[in-house]
Amino acid sequence: MPIEIDDDEAEDTSGRPAKAVVGSHRDEQEVFGNAYDPRIVRRIWSFVKPYQGSIFISVAAVLVFTLTQLSIPLIIRHAIDNGMMAGRADRGVLAWAVGAFVAVILINYAASYVQEGVVGKVAEMVLSDLRRAMFSHLQRVSLSFMDKTEVGRLMSRLQGDVNSMQEFLETSVMSVGDIALLFGIVSVLLWLDLRLGLLTLSTMPALFIVRLFWLPRAKVAFMAAHETNSIANGALAEGIHGVRTVQSLERQHVNFDLYDEKVLANLKTHLTSARYAQIMVPIVDTLTGIAMATVIVVGGSMVLNRSLDIGVMVAFLFYIQRFFDPIRSLTMQYSVMQRAMASGQRVSEVLDVPLDVKDKANAVALSSDMEGSVEFKNVTFGYRKNQPVLKNVSFRVNPGEIVALVGPTGSGKSSCMALAHRFYDVWDGRVLVGGLDVRDLTQDSLGQQIAMVLQEPFLFSGSVFENIRYNKTDASREDVIRAAEAVGAHDFIVQLPNGYDTLLEQRGGNLSLGQRQLISFARALVADAKILVLDEATASIDSYTEMLIQKALIKLLEGRTGLVIAHRLATIRGADRIIVLQNGEIVESGNHEQLMAANGLYSRLYSMNYASFDDAFDAAEPQAPIATT
Repeated sequence: MPIEIDDDEAEDTSGRPAKAVVGSHRDEQEVFGNAYDPRIVRRIWSFVKPYQGSIFISVAAVLVFTLTQLSIPLIIRHAIDNGMMAGRADRGVLAWAVGAFVAVILINYAASYVQEGVVGKVAEMVLSDLRRAMFSHLQRVSLSFMDKTEVGRLMSRLQGDVNSMQEFLETSVMSVGDIALLFGIVSVLLWLDLRLGLLTLSTMPALFIVRLFWLPRAKVAFMAAHETNSIANGALAEGIHGVRTVQSLERQHVNFDLYDEKVLANLKTHLTSARYAQIMVPIVDTLTGIAMATVIVVGGSMVLNRSLDIGVMVAFLFYIQRFFDPIRSLTMQYSVMQRAMASGQRVSEVLDVPLDVKDKANAVALSSDMEGSVEFKNVTFGYRKNQPVLKNVSFRVNPGEIVALVGPTGSGKSSCMALAHRFYDVWDGRVLVGGLDVRDLTQDSLGQQIAMVLQEPFLFSGSVFENIRYNKTDASREDVIRAAEAVGAHDFIVQLPNGYDTLLEQRGGNLSLGQRQLISFARALVADAKILVLDEATASIDSYTEMLIQKALIKLLEGRTGLVIAHRLATIRGADRIIVLQNGEIVESGNHEQLMAANGLYSRLYSMNYASFDDAFDAAEPQAPIATT
């Protein structure tokens, strides 16, 4: 485990800014658990099991392939000892040997073709199932997991780790053949000549001793290579996603130096793992040479003494040459297996990430005709243990009422919205939607009745039309156009090259920020939910566009319950009720006129003409929490 050095004591000679970082430096076990789980093999097998019929066919094919490998030296031995006797050649024996040799080669080719074709197909199917399972699970994991996990690391597992298992899946069946070939050669050697066979196998203890010291070090090296690869990928993804900020702050050189350190660390661990992967090859080659020299010297002497047939000695040489091939292959396959086990562990850890927020067994669907109320009852919640963001918060939003939540950054406004949608579960208290505890409702039905528009609009690859009806794929083109017209997006959409069929670049990069937000408004309207949540949705829009949206919202919120978060005080004057939050507690509640008459925090900030709470947070005196009804 790396030693932590206090920042004040550590001397930085790199010339980079203090505390400069890129990517993650934390231990992955913080998120994914222990380093080893004995369920890994069983977990991988659960994906292979649906194709076990094909696996059995490929195993049978590789065993047939192994038998043909074992039979070839015996055919040669028979041809030499019985078809090439001193002074004459037995053409019948030689013809039989040639025919047998051709038949064995054809069978060998057919078995190899079946084995490689079937295993290759199964490996691709298993990898496809793995990717689908990981993607499906990551779509359902709790946001608390996503909050502390880098995208780059997840991508490394979804792509790199799954791909590294492909070679193992494709060669695993061959390892069965190699083991069968190894034991088959040992058996045939001892059957042909017990003394020479035992002498030839005397080199094996040295190989086992070397492997005994090699295996644990090789596993550590392979795991280290995977870990540094994830760290480098995480830093790369962070640098790419934040490239605008990096360039605006002129951090290119600093970030490159930091990323370079991670790449060099990754290179070092990969070179180490490659060295461990290759170290057994020359050792096996050396033992092969020793064994063949032993057969030539000792076996040659036995042939001269007429205690051993020359055909047997030739067969011994063939078998010795083939004997170390499966050992060499198994050594390389063990390296592949070690990498695959490391990857399998990391893939299993993703699949085993617990779902902190999940439906109860008896969860009920939220009816589409529910009244649309939202109520918080003594809610306490936070993202980190013992650090509550909301403290005993209680309020009710009546059906059809528009309630605005205002307060300084970090006061808990967005947390309220997240809890209403049940992105997280409360620590204490209850959140009710339509009179029912959100923990008793199915998440799908809750999502259908709550439409959200966030401060940072996220558009997906595809057309404008597909993005607007993203939450309601059965919406017609007329529904989409009507929603776009209502929020003022129709005019700029029809001016795009292909109108509603215009393909958007990554995250809607070919649209302005305001245009992306208008499309997200239209998307929320098409969803036709009973509750509309606007989480600082107008913060990224210019004043003129915001004025248009404010007019459109009057129509949008008709018959709907509205929850609005806004920093700009002017945007929430028309709300039925305004709840003022500070430090996770409600300090004021009422409509604009009531709050102005109360001469509290809201009144003072509004009277001082501050544009938002953030502008004057330091100027405001903390208020004692008050009870609300």
